[in-house]
Formats: sequence, structure tokens, C-alpha cells
Amino acid sequence: MENKPTSSPTSFVDQSVVPGDVVLDLSNMTNQTLKLGGGLRQDCDAISVMKAGKLRFSNPNKYWVESSQKRYVPHAGDSVLGIVVDSKADNFLVDIKGPGLALLPVLAFEGGTRRNIPKFEIGTLLYVRVVKANPGMNPELSCTDASGKAAEFGQLKDGYMFESSTGLSRMLLSSPTCPVLDALGKKLSFETAVGLNGRVWVNASSPSTVIVVANAIMNSESLSGVQQRIMVEKLIQNLKLST
Repeated sequence: MENKPTSSPTSFVDQSVVPGDVVLDLSNMTNQTLKLGGGLRQDCDAISVMKAGKLRFSNPNKYWVESSQKRYVPHAGDSVLGIVVDSKADNFLVDIKGPGLALLPVLAFEGGTRRNIPKFEIGTLLYVRVVKANPGMNPELSCTDASGKAAEFGQLKDGYMFESSTGLSRMLLSSPTCPVLDALGKKLSFETAVGLNGRVWVNASSPSTVIVVANAIMNSESLSGVQQRIMVEKLIQNLKLST
């Protein structure tokens, strides 16, 4: 049975929703533009849920359903971690944990021309942006932001990459900074890149720091904010005792 639609989705944000729930009635709204992410669809004036999870919101106007799953469904605008599996004349073939391989055009880099095409070995880890994700077609990627700048995108060297659920990835990318990353950042110096496709990369000057950060992140998904901070304190204490 569908939930009664409402003109404001505030009551549904951060709450569990199931397929068929109607979280917003557009007929009661004027001069507002919404951006729908994964798990939501528009049926006439109703925004309804397509998969079970929690309804999430980010400013200024994006809504999506967050569910903890291993399989990733690509959406345009997502930042993901991809692994190069092959290269062709016009594209690199990249594994982003989706239903099929994604295409990264050889010119999809800042200032990209035929004279400066990057050379990536098989297994190279890249931080990329999904620019096209149409059903039945290979997703298209880019190593630039919407303005054509490299920004944070490109090859990730050294460090350690591990896989997670898509729900954990979204938690790590949430704003304000999630408790586990906030607590780690106050004690340790490290770099991270988080992909919405359930991949996380960590790098630091010392291998022991990489191990602590990776373990803290992997253990954090089922913990509350307070529990995450306690867990980080214990891991750091153990790190100090072992050095």
C-alpha cells in the first residue's frame, strides 16, 4: 500500500522507504526544480520509490534512496573508482563494478589531444566521473569535472584500494564529514578517494596508518557516530602501542 504523498519530503528524509512509497507530490509545488538520484522515479506529479533503503537529501535539491548493496548501478554525475582492464584506439575500458564495462575516451582529460593521450597499464586505478549512463549502453566516463578541469580526477598511485557496499561509500561522502573520517583526520595524516560504486582508496606515508584507516572505515558501516569515534580511539591506541 502506498504512503500518502506529501508536499514536503522532510518527514521521509533519513527514514526507511520501500518500493511504492510516494515521497513527494509535485502538484503542490511551483518554481522548484528537483534532482532525482538512484531509487526514485517520477510518475506524473508523484515522486515514488523504486527500491528499499533510506531516503537521503543533499543541498540544494537532490534526493535519492540509499541502500547498502554490492552491485553498483551507474548514474550520470557519480564519482567512482575504476580499474583499467583494456585499451582501444579511442577508449579505455574500465571496470566500475557496474553491469558492464565503462568507456573512458582517450581525450576525456584536461587539455586532452591526440598528441598527449595518457598510457595506462592494465590494472591502473582511476578516479573518474560518470558523464553518461543510459540503459543498454556502456557508461561513459571522464577524468575532468563539469568545467573541463582535472580537479581531483585522474590516476591514483600507491596506496590501498578496498571494496565496500555502496551505502558505506555514500556515508563516507556525506556532509558534514562522517564521524569515522572526522575522528581519523584529527589524529592521523592520510588521503582518501571514495567512489559511489563501493570502492575506497587510502594512502599515507606509513603502511601502519593505511591499515588503521582502512580497518576503521570497513568496520564503521554498522556503528553509530559515537561508536565510530570510540572504535577509532581504540585503533589509534593500539597503533601507538605497536610503534
